[in-house]
Amino acid sequence: MSLIPSSLFGGRRTNVFDPFSLDIWDPFQDFPCTSTVQSAPRSEFAKETSAFANTRIDWKETPEAHVFKADLPGLKKEEVKVEIEEGKVLQISGERSKEKEEKNDKWHRIERSSGKFLRRFRLPENAKADQVKANMENGVLTVTVPKVEVKKPDVKAIDISG
Repeated sequence: MSLIPSSLFGGRRTNVFDPFSLDIWDPFQDFPCTSTVQSAPRSEFAKETSAFANTRIDWKETPEAHVFKADLPGLKKEEVKVEIEEGKVLQISGERSKEKEEKNDKWHRIERSSGKFLRRFRLPENAKADQVKANMENGVLTVTVPKVEVKKPDVKAIDISG
């Protein structure tokens, strides 16, 4: 149970106390900024930061593996990279291209994010980082990291009949 309200983190379901999550959170994402970097409303920097931090990824652990799922609508598998850094950090990155703007187009709303995204997760000790598999189907990236098999100690029956 988290003691920090999820609304504080833009509705993300991330546990801030999870040592394996390396989420990048921008606390100033929705604040109006007066700096020169973000002087224009919703500048390119702000859009890229938003795309960077808002790529949603689920991580579940099964008895056999750690499974990561990311919704990446509109992306092709060639536009996504799945890498293992230093043998223990899973990195998922890519770039969503901006739609071409025609001279006669009149935009009423731009809500879909574009730009680069990057998410990193520190894998636990039981992960087989050298056997990672990734699959992209219908805009959903699934990354499977098998787990090291835990051998149960052999239990010998002892005759206690006397």
